[in-house]
Amino acid sequence: MNNELLSIISYLERDRGVDREIIIQAIESAIQQAARKSLEVTNDLRVAIDRTTLRINAFDTVVASDEDDGLGFISMRQAKRLKPDVQPNDLIEIEIPPAKLGRIAAQTARQMILQKIREAERKNVYDEYKDRIGDIVSGTVRQISHRDLIVDLGKTEAVLPAKERIPSEEYNVGDRVRAYVLRVQAASNGPAVVLSRACNDFVKTLFFLEVSEIADGIVEVMGVARDAGYRSKIAVKTLDEKVDPVGACVGLRGVRVRNIVRELNGEKIDIVRWSADIKQYVTQALSPAKLKSIELDAAEEEGRRTVHVTVDADQLSLAIGKRGQNVRLASKLTGWRVDIQKVEEEVSFESKRASAIDELAEVLDLTEEVAAKLVECGFLTTEGIVEVEVAYLQEICEFDEITASTIWAAASAASSVEDLGE
Repeated sequence: MNNELLSIISYLERDRGVDREIIIQAIESAIQQAARKSLEVTNDLRVAIDRTTLRINAFDTVVASDEDDGLGFISMRQAKRLKPDVQPNDLIEIEIPPAKLGRIAAQTARQMILQKIREAERKNVYDEYKDRIGDIVSGTVRQISHRDLIVDLGKTEAVLPAKERIPSEEYNVGDRVRAYVLRVQAASNGPAVVLSRACNDFVKTLFFLEVSEIADGIVEVMGVARDAGYRSKIAVKTLDEKVDPVGACVGLRGVRVRNIVRELNGEKIDIVRWSADIKQYVTQALSPAKLKSIELDAAEEEGRRTVHVTVDADQLSLAIGKRGQNVRLASKLTGWRVDIQKVEEEVSFESKRASAIDELAEVLDLTEEVAAKLVECGFLTTEGIVEVEVAYLQEICEFDEITASTIWAAASAASSVEDLGE
């Protein structure tokens, strides 16, 4: 039995990460419960395993009596052999024969021991991961059940629910996945470690890991608004005037934000400069749209604060965004309801067309003919060009592939320079 116990304890300690003392205590408890049910012993039976030799000892407490009255009693003659100075009605501890105990341990107590060990394992996992809420962990997809991912983290399994997945992502069994530890809850069949890739804090933690200025407390993340899989806005401020918070998050040649976008499978990220001035904050949050005017509605009740924004007609779709995404995220980020209206301008269509052609020709270094063709196709700004795919630009304007790619790349570069300058 000693060799068998040693093998069990060594395996659980080495491969399952369960503390040696917890294992031994679990085995003592299990054998004690099994012996009370299988042997003629009292409820005072105790089991002790020698920590060095792993020898199992069991002792039952009985009453010394002139008359052997059965269970729980021992005759004075037998008692004196164990304790010469024993007196009638004294309590005396007698040892259960090891062979008898070994047979019970091997037959009856096995399942109880395993149950105790599983409970110890679950407690270990819970204790470890309850302190890791807010961390990003890596694992392997072990099973997919109704779009919920069961992720193997090594010592335990976690679940990445369908609602916490990025909608555009697809996984297969065996794929590696990184996710945010959202919560840990104790369950009857083990601790449930719940992961998320769709929550706002996943983006925030990625910036914390990627941007040293955030990790060092020089740059602070003031808020995150997210449409998982499509677009996020993150507001940052600096605690050191010498450090540009937006530039720190973008990184040299955009390497930092590019790493985060890659982790999010292409999700667009707007880095916004936070401001205590709500007008300035809203202006930044609605970027890249250019605003004409901003008015705060002070008459609204607290919690339903509204900011009224006016933009030129050609900036309206950019300010609102695809399916209202830009204005919706700006509202979540600032905590203000944003109402956008376009400015009624008395500018002729021809004037607007000519202005758009001149601007595109100058910014993108195009001939007037190519710029005019872009405007005729509905592309009035560089932002509008970047919002579409190269193939669509090629098809709608009947450009060749090289021309369409060159125009898109120039528009993308111009938009990036403009974003960094804001």
